[in-house]
Amino acid sequence: MPEQTAIQLFEGLQIRVVWDEEQEKYFFSIVDVIQVLTETANPRRYWSDLKRKLAAEGSELYEKIVQLKMPATDGKKYMTDVADTEQLLRLIQSVPSKKAEPFKLWLAEVGRQRIDQLQDPELSIQQAIADYRRLGYSDNWINQRVKSIETRKELTDEWKRGGVKEGKEYALLTDIITQAWSGKTTREYKHFKGLKKENLRDNMTNLELALNTLAEAATAEFSKQYNPKGLDENKRVAKQGGNAAKVARENIEQGLGRSIISPEKASDYIRPIENGDAKELPSD
Repeated sequence: MPEQTAIQLFEGLQIRVVWDEEQEKYFFSIVDVIQVLTETANPRRYWSDLKRKLAAEGSELYEKIVQLKMPATDGKKYMTDVADTEQLLRLIQSVPSKKAEPFKLWLAEVGRQRIDQLQDPELSIQQAIADYRRLGYSDNWINQRVKSIETRKELTDEWKRGGVKEGKEYALLTDIITQAWSGKTTREYKHFKGLKKENLRDNMTNLELALNTLAEAATAEFSKQYNPKGLDENKRVAKQGGNAAKVARENIEQGLGRSIISPEKASDYIRPIENGDAKELPSD
């Protein structure tokens, strides 16, 4: 089940959301929804009691509840009860709340935005920009990150064209590129920065991100030039692309007199968010 986890906001409150590409539907954290609707101090307890009530009633909704891994406040991912849009609409009927109708409209809007993004990928990039700003990243860093996303997509399109399989083979090629330019595998790089489940690219400095983007862009261009087929041929191209960025890294480090590879992570350099500073992306 290919999944993309994100955070959606309803009246300024966070709701964890997973997009399932295979089923083409959203799954929402039920505990987050309960907290929004009821404003209870203990949404887990409220949901636990409601689950028992639904089970006792023989509710079909209770039988369809599934669990997916979602990030918690400690940065780790845990199995969490989730529901799709249809299930949530039925669940709302069991939760007395003055926010029920506004929440239904919000659900419809979230679904509309996703459909628009699938039809127009530029909207997905605009949403990513808004999300990074909300988290406190600088505009300079965001510009670098968005470019890296575009470059990564171009590279994975090349891998797909060359018969590389998503998942483990993509990860293997990514490791080859990363190790070639940085001297570290992705796992080693994350360990160096003190990361666990966090995204490595989201915790790179501007220079690190620029070099990583250069390495992937070079790999994509070499792939177009040499047209590699299968994993083994793409491994050679991946190393060639990573080595191109390695040369740039060594030249910069020679001028700076220090290593570019930094233990800094996102929490070390993103600016703090002041009240009212982060804005929602306009829906239109």
